[in-house]
Amino acid sequence: MVRGKDACWDYCKLVDATRQKVKCNYCKREFSGGVYRMKFHLAQIKNKDIVPCTEVPADVRDHIQSILSTPKKQKTSKKRKVDRAAAANGQQNSSYGSGGFHPNHGSSGQNGSTCPSLLFPPPSPSGQPAVDDAQKQKQDVADKRIAVFFFHNSIPLSASKSMYYQEMVNAIAECGVGYNAPSYEKLRSTLLEKVKGDIHDCYKKYRDEWKETGCTIFCDSWSDGRTKSIIVFSVTCPKGTLFLKSVDVSGHEDDGCYLFELLEHVLLEVGVENVVQVITNTPDSYFNAGRRLMGKYSSLFWSPCASYCIDKMLEDIAKLERVATVLEEAKSITRYIYSNAWALSMMRKFTGGRELFRPRITRFVTNFLTLRSIVIQEDNLKHMFSHTEWLSSICSKRPDAQAVKSLLSLDRFWKYAHEAVSISEPLVKILRIVDGDMPAMGYIYEGIERAKVAVKAYYKGSEENYIPIWNIIDERWNMQLNSSLHAAAAFLNPSIFYNPYFKIDLSIRNGFQEAMLKMATTDSDKMEITKEHPIYINAQGALGTDFAIMGRTLNAPGDWWAGYGYEIPTLQRAAIRILSQPCSSHWCRWNWSTFESMHTKTRNRMELEKFNDLVFVHCNLWLQAVCQNRDGKCKPIIFDEIDVSSEWPTESESSAPLLDDSWLDNMPLECRGTP
Repeated sequence: MVRGKDACWDYCKLVDATRQKVKCNYCKREFSGGVYRMKFHLAQIKNKDIVPCTEVPADVRDHIQSILSTPKKQKTSKKRKVDRAAAANGQQNSSYGSGGFHPNHGSSGQNGSTCPSLLFPPPSPSGQPAVDDAQKQKQDVADKRIAVFFFHNSIPLSASKSMYYQEMVNAIAECGVGYNAPSYEKLRSTLLEKVKGDIHDCYKKYRDEWKETGCTIFCDSWSDGRTKSIIVFSVTCPKGTLFLKSVDVSGHEDDGCYLFELLEHVLLEVGVENVVQVITNTPDSYFNAGRRLMGKYSSLFWSPCASYCIDKMLEDIAKLERVATVLEEAKSITRYIYSNAWALSMMRKFTGGRELFRPRITRFVTNFLTLRSIVIQEDNLKHMFSHTEWLSSICSKRPDAQAVKSLLSLDRFWKYAHEAVSISEPLVKILRIVDGDMPAMGYIYEGIERAKVAVKAYYKGSEENYIPIWNIIDERWNMQLNSSLHAAAAFLNPSIFYNPYFKIDLSIRNGFQEAMLKMATTDSDKMEITKEHPIYINAQGALGTDFAIMGRTLNAPGDWWAGYGYEIPTLQRAAIRILSQPCSSHWCRWNWSTFESMHTKTRNRMELEKFNDLVFVHCNLWLQAVCQNRDGKCKPIIFDEIDVSSEWPTESESSAPLLDDSWLDNMPLECRGTP
C-alpha cells in the first residue's frame, strides 16, 4: 500500500535528505528530524527544542493544528466490524444516523492502544454511562481530605507537582481499604533508613556508570555575607547527579590549602580513576585549590563554572553606556506594568498571555531576556498604549504611565534595544546550553566562536563597534574559562570537527594534545592514541560509514563515539569520558537555608546524624526528580534551534527547605548520644 503525501510538505521543503533536514517556507528556519518536527513548528506548539514559527499564516497554522489533533484511524478486526454493523442496524432514530457526523474519539497508538488528541481532549463517547454519583462523592471527599492535610500542615502547594505525589497515592490505592499510614516513629526511623538504603543502591549503579563515562564533582559554595560559609559537594554523570554532603567552611573560605584538602577527600571518596573534572567557583582560594589538585593528580581537570563566567560576560556588556541605558529603561517599563494589576492584565491580553519578565534566572540574564521580550512585543506594546481602552482609563493619565508611553515611542530606545539584544543573545544561547546537568562540554568552544562571529556580523565588520565586545568575551574566556578540556571536547565533537565551516585552529589542536597527555596515563595508551588519531582525522573505517556521517549531527557526541568508535577503543574511551561532562553546576538550585540550619543549631551526635540522613535523602530525591523530568537522554545541540525564551533548568523549583526539625526531639534513649 502506497503512503499518501503528507500535507505538511505544502509548507516546507527537504533541503538535506541525508540529515533529514527540512526548511520552513515562511521563516526559512531549518530543522533536522523530518517533517514530523516541522508540524509542531508550523502549528506554533512548543515541543522540547522546537521553535514555533513566527511567520506562519493563521490559516496554515490552524490547518496543521487540525492535522495534529486528528486521531489516526484504528485498524478494526472483522469481528468488531460485524459487531458494529449489527449495533448500527439496531439503532433507531439516532442523532448519529446515516449521513450524520461520526466523531472519532481516540487515536491508534502502538499495539493498538488508544491515546488522546495532541491538542484537544477527546469528547466523551456517545452512550458512555455517567460517572457513578457515589464514586464521585468518594473522590470529592478524598480530594478534600488531601487538601485539608496540605492546609493544616502548611505544606507548599507546589508539593502536588512532585513526581512522588501521584506515586504515593497510587501505592495507597493498591493497598485497598484498611491501609494504615506509617506512624511518626516509623517515618523518622526505619523508613528513613530504607529510603537512604535505596539511594545508596542507586549510588552503586552510578559508580558502575562512572567507570565508562567518568564523572564531574561539583563544589558549590554559599555565604551569608557575614560569618557563615558552606560548601555542598555532589557528583554527576549522564545518568544523574548524586548529593554527597555539605561542609561548614566558615573562617576557611579563603584558605586554599584547607579547600584543597577538602576537595582531595571528596575526590578519593568518589575515586580518582572515575573523576574527569572538578567544577568550583572562581575566587582565588578555589582557583589555587583546583590548581594544586591538578598538580597532584595529573589525569584530573579543574574548571570554573561556565554559567558563572558567561554571566560575568553579560554583566560586563551591561556596563557599556548604550546597553546600560536601555536596560534601565526596560526595567522602568516592566516595573510599571508589573506593579499595576490593571496594566498587567491588559499587557497579557495584548501579548496573548506572554510575559515580559523572567525573575527566576540570574540578574543579567533576566535583564537581557526581559529586554528581548519587549523587543518581540514591540508592536503589541505600542498598540496597547495607544488603544482606546487604555487612553480612556484613569491609569493612562498618571505621570509614570505617560513616561512609559513616551519611552515606547522613542526611536532611540528601540535602536538601542535591538542592538543590546543582538549582541547579547549569542551569549545567552551559550548560557542556555550549559545551564543544566546534561553533557555540554563538546559545544562551549564552538559557542564562544559563534558568539564572536555573530557580534561582528551585526556591526558589519566595524572594528570600532565589535572589538570592545570581543575584548569582554576574550578576557573572561582566556582568563577564567578556556582550558585544554574544552578544546579537546570541541576537537572530539564530530558535528564540529567534520563541519567544513568551523575552523579547527591551533589552540584547539594543541588543547587536544595536552588533554590526551593527561587522559593517557600509561605509555601504552599514549602509543595507541597516536595510532588511532589519524583514523579519526580521516574518518576511516566505521567512522566514515553512511550511518556515522548522519550520526555526526543526529547523535549526541558521546553516543556517536560509543556507536562508531569501536575500531579505535583507546581514543574512544577518552572521547566518551570528555564529552560526557557538563560545564556548569549553576542549575543545582540548592536551598541554602537547609544547610544553614544544619550547620548552625547545636545538636548532639545522634541528632546530627539523623538530620544528615534526612538532608541526604531529601537532596537526592530532588535530584532524581530533576533527572527524571529531563528523561535521562543526551541530545545533540543545534545552535540555530536553541530557544532562549523556553523554560530554563534554573527556573524549575529549587529543593524545598527542611524547616521542621522537631522530629529530632525526644529521640529514643537508645538512639541518643552525647553532645
